[in-house]
Amino acid sequence: MMNIPKHSSKLALESRKLNYHDAYSCPVCRYGQISVLTLTEAFACDFCRHIFTANLEEQVLIMADSTPPMAWRWTGRNWKIAHQKDAELSFVVWLLGMALVIFPTLIVGVSTYIFPPEEGSNQSYFPLVWLGLTFLSHLILVLWLLAESYQLPFYTYLKVKIRNWLNR
Repeated sequence: MMNIPKHSSKLALESRKLNYHDAYSCPVCRYGQISVLTLTEAFACDFCRHIFTANLEEQVLIMADSTPPMAWRWTGRNWKIAHQKDAELSFVVWLLGMALVIFPTLIVGVSTYIFPPEEGSNQSYFPLVWLGLTFLSHLILVLWLLAESYQLPFYTYLKVKIRNWLNR
């Protein structure tokens, strides 16, 4: 029997190719483990329950249950985000998100400027509060939509934890 030094066997375990026989950390939630689904050539996470297809030749994992599909490249130790084919769609999404935050806030701000409250009235602060609430509510809506679209790890982790807590 051949003696293999411990450090070289550890390196071999750390730097491995993507295959259907091993389990890997989930690139979405970074908490669970993905492993192959029985009788398929797809992976699934045991924590966030996302389903992935793999291209073993290119060492790429694609999330099958999202639109647009997200992809990660396996480096041998961890996941790196792969180039997205829908770059122009991503730009449009960001542009629409900014418009959804800016235009309603601008409308409320202009109406506050054109129709200011009376001097010395009890609720003269209300237009500024309304302006702040408009901005914050639209910003939260856009951030939520972006987190859903891009499946941000902390958002996915919190979503799964809340779902598990509610199912108790």
